[in-house]
Amino acid sequence: MPATDPYTVRLAPGVHAYVQPDGGWCLNNAGFISDGGATLLVDTTATERRARLLREAILLAGAELPRTIVTTHHHGDHTYGNQVFLPEATVVGHEACRSEQLAAGHQLHLIWPRTDFGDIGIIAPSVTYTDRLTLYVGDTEVRVIHPGVAHTLGDSIVHLPDHGVVFTGDLVFQGGTPFVPMGSLRGSLRALDVLRSLDASVVVPGHGPLTDPTAYDATERYLRYVTELAGTSHAQGLTPLEAARRADLGEFAELRESERLVANLHRAYTELAGEPEGSPLDLFTVVADMTTMNDGVPMACHA
Repeated sequence: MPATDPYTVRLAPGVHAYVQPDGGWCLNNAGFISDGGATLLVDTTATERRARLLREAILLAGAELPRTIVTTHHHGDHTYGNQVFLPEATVVGHEACRSEQLAAGHQLHLIWPRTDFGDIGIIAPSVTYTDRLTLYVGDTEVRVIHPGVAHTLGDSIVHLPDHGVVFTGDLVFQGGTPFVPMGSLRGSLRALDVLRSLDASVVVPGHGPLTDPTAYDATERYLRYVTELAGTSHAQGLTPLEAARRADLGEFAELRESERLVANLHRAYTELAGEPEGSPLDLFTVVADMTTMNDGVPMACHA
């Protein structure tokens, strides 16, 4: 199997993670829980083709196709594939996830117009919650938890307390640079405390290989680095782009998508200015600055 092929990992009886290497732009992770009859799917994928591969992987694992999809947040790499699982599946997510997804529409098409996303409809959650929701797949308890504004306004953590497994969505990028322009830098730090409180030993990140709770510490170190850099640069009157171009990434230089630093600084600057967490940024400015950071080359969608 080529190193870039998606693969399925059995985490516990009836519990699987679906990993898409290398976890870069548009290559997210998913997962599914099944009791041999009912199946719950955590997230889908960025393209119709990849969603059909996920569909095949579920069947190959001996599970039924999902009746429920829990969406960890609204971004298209985690939701564009929802349509492939209709009409049988009901999509569940935080109430802000629904509104954000409907507002974003085919946003990834605008960022990556040359990517073949396939036949993609915007299938937002039809069942929403505000704080916490408990679902059951047979005897398996599935806790869906909103950590507050973090990666986005409407993030959901999916926790399986009986198995010590947590699906973090994009609160964690394993081997990749955290990304908070559509949420909150401070809120992302608070979300890590929520994740720690769950005491799960197996961590399925939104992108990258499976990991463990040490990923929380690595993510926190980066977010605190951005916080300190933003404070110093903002006081000096530097723009986010100027600050990012001058920055020494140190231990974070090897993370994928290092250009996300400038996007994260845009978010940090709004918080320093006292704007509400999650207040809208100009997406086109953020993407343009990331392109500049990427030596003028637009980020590549790897899906």
